[in-house]
Amino acid sequence: MARKTYADMRSNWEFGEAAECRRGLMLGMGYSEEELHRPLIAVVNSWNEYNPGHVHLNQLAERVKQGIREAGGLPLEVMTTAICDGMVLKDPKYIEIPSRNSIADQVEVTVEGNFFDGMVMLSTCDSIVPGHLMAAARLDIPTIIVTGGYMPHGQFRGKEVLHIRAQDKVGTAAAGKMDMDEYNGLIANSWGICGACTSMTTANSMCMVAEAMGMTLPGNSTMSAVSSQIRLLAYQAGKQIMNLVYEGITARQIMTVDAIKNSIAMDMAVAGSSNLILHIPAIAHEAGYDLPWWKYFDEASNTVPLLSHLAPGGEYSVKDFDLAGGMSALLKNLMPKLNGKCLTVTGNTLEENVKNAVVYNDDCIRTLDNPVSTEPGIGVLYGNLAPEGSILKIAAVPEALMHFKGKAKCYDGLQEALDALRAGEIVAGDAIVLRYLGLKGRFGTTAFTFQEELKGKPGLYESCAIITDGRFSGGTSGLSVGYVSPEAALGSPLAVVQNGDEIEIDVPNRKMDLLISEEEMADRISKFSWEFPGKEYHRYLRMFVKTIGSMAKGGIWEV
Repeated sequence: MARKTYADMRSNWEFGEAAECRRGLMLGMGYSEEELHRPLIAVVNSWNEYNPGHVHLNQLAERVKQGIREAGGLPLEVMTTAICDGMVLKDPKYIEIPSRNSIADQVEVTVEGNFFDGMVMLSTCDSIVPGHLMAAARLDIPTIIVTGGYMPHGQFRGKEVLHIRAQDKVGTAAAGKMDMDEYNGLIANSWGICGACTSMTTANSMCMVAEAMGMTLPGNSTMSAVSSQIRLLAYQAGKQIMNLVYEGITARQIMTVDAIKNSIAMDMAVAGSSNLILHIPAIAHEAGYDLPWWKYFDEASNTVPLLSHLAPGGEYSVKDFDLAGGMSALLKNLMPKLNGKCLTVTGNTLEENVKNAVVYNDDCIRTLDNPVSTEPGIGVLYGNLAPEGSILKIAAVPEALMHFKGKAKCYDGLQEALDALRAGEIVAGDAIVLRYLGLKGRFGTTAFTFQEELKGKPGLYESCAIITDGRFSGGTSGLSVGYVSPEAALGSPLAVVQNGDEIEIDVPNRKMDLLISEEEMADRISKFSWEFPGKEYHRYLRMFVKTIGSMAKGGIWEV
């Protein structure tokens, strides 16, 4: 049944103080009576001037609003915050989960509080796309996501260059093992003017999730941020939201359990960001699906092969992926592993959306019978060190580290670990434990900075393991096990690892164990104590720690 809109209510107007106040305020801003009889559509924008992934979204929002107006709606632009993971010097206080949850709350307050009939949401980067999807699931009104596209390549010394290749050189340059003119040239020329960084970091991964889930128009996630196609798509999204409003198609009719499982399967096929292990369950739980989502990641990891080998683990960029046919082509090849009957924002099914897609480079986008690898992009490791699971980006693990045993070197914070690495305290073969970085310990600190410096020391990078209850960037590589659950701040096995303990990791069998007896483990845990240093942080972060839920449910509010 079609949704009753604000315009419908206005057509049978009953006088009331609140309603007349709203009417007067709108007229006072210069809107007409005719406009007030249109469905009110929130254009939820995350544009700002400090996030390159979002700096162009004001232009896309104008195209969205034009489409809404032409289709009979009244667009009203509202804003959410949008912190860029690359702009904050990797201090995780507000990224990734604190800002994501706040963004979902901002949408609820603004859109629900103002009784909008539908919304088009514009975002690109790491925590903003999932924050918008969480809000869409929570509010359950007609919604379309417009993602901002991938960043154009930089150019240096006559070649196109990827940002991830510049990041890879940070440790090498810091060690004095690289020509600094070359290094500075790479840093200055490897990022483009706008859009998501052109590798499978969290931004592009989440844009692809939105499309696989059916919440964007086809092809959106693999369009260039500077293309004509993405501006046309924004206009089309503005027109299409009106169809969803008139037909009463709300977000949860699209964001079903099967649609969410489709996004997990897609994630495996492209070796997406390990941060998706937090974001997809969070979206699902906001939609009301209290299911063991990490279990579904693990199942998909054993059944969905890698179909596209994208940077940082592979040779292809997101631009190459786009030229090869983009997300529509990949979904078409992956369709036997998907539920193609899921409804999408086009009003058609996922299968119908991609049936005419073409693959132009069958090495970049493979078929199920000719995959890059049968090893999945992301795996879930269990064992006595991670009873609730831990996450590894398997596609980025060197072959020599698929089986690992090493002695623990334990650090109770990121800076402590970085200091030890720079002082030469870490040696080949160490199992490097970085703890108290989880959601309750320190808001989900990313250990990516440490991993990048380790990468600049090949003897360590090729022989050591990193084990943490914190996050990794979507650009993670190496034997880097993150999201160890329960986290150390909860008095878990990770909290009681001691220097010199042996840790064994068996990637093919998805196992990670601390090699001590059950009795010794129980004794250590019984003696454990730790307290969050609340006085060091502002009120929002103190509130975050008190109300944040488990990583296995995506770190949504536990209320």
